[in-house]
Amino acid sequence: MMNSNKPTYKLTDKDFRQINRRSLFGFQLGWNYERMQGSGYLYTILPQLRKIYGDGTPELKKVMKTHTQFFNTSNFFNTIITGIDLAVEEKEGIAGEETVAGIKTGLMGSFAAIGDSIFAALIPAIFGAIAAQMATQGNPVGVFIWIAAQIAVMVFRWKQLRIAYNEGVSLVTTMAHRLAALTDAATLMGVFMVGALVATMINVKIGFAPKIGSVPLDFQKYFDLIIPKLLPALIVGAVYWLLGRKHMTSTRAIFIVLIVSVLLSALGVIAKNLSSIC
Repeated sequence: MMNSNKPTYKLTDKDFRQINRRSLFGFQLGWNYERMQGSGYLYTILPQLRKIYGDGTPELKKVMKTHTQFFNTSNFFNTIITGIDLAVEEKEGIAGEETVAGIKTGLMGSFAAIGDSIFAALIPAIFGAIAAQMATQGNPVGVFIWIAAQIAVMVFRWKQLRIAYNEGVSLVTTMAHRLAALTDAATLMGVFMVGALVATMINVKIGFAPKIGSVPLDFQKYFDLIIPKLLPALIVGAVYWLLGRKHMTSTRAIFIVLIVSVLLSALGVIAKNLSSIC
């Protein structure tokens, strides 16, 4: 499998398919609080390491220990690091061990922030809002849009391994500005989608309308004159503030919103025909 200096094995399409399958379905199976995704990373590429270094060799044992060290990054970008890693190991062998360790340490934090913000937060928020809005109108197409988005994400995860392997270490510098631009664009789009979701899905109205003589004082009308949908925005702001408090969780915040909404509705402070609170 290898000569006395450098490996001779070259990865094949079969290898890339195996790595992608293990990454999609097994990368997180060995997750633990001591080394996070370390064992999952080794599991993902272990068959290829055995081909590169040979079974039972001192080099294989050494590199296995290296890959079980602490590692934690985004599930959506992890194979970019894997592709660069394998390109180095295939070329340099055990001589590239320090380079590989440095690449993993240097990239896992930044890729975790970029990958999770785009694929674990923004994309679910955007396409979930679209699907939810269509569902409230009785349109089932939103479900298929959500499924299509998730399939597209998995295809992206599948393709990036080979791209990273082909580009090698140069990918880090050539794509750095593109990743930053993509993150900024996705963040801006996410803000717009959340704003639209607040305006369309939170239909709370002020039901309290005292009379001055025979003329009712319509607070909701005055709120709309100041800023349309002001009350939903205030509710979202209050929930956001709650979530920043110590010991507050999203589940507790939901129950607080539900209880307060029921009480205010029973007292007639908010309209009884509201269709959504959060």
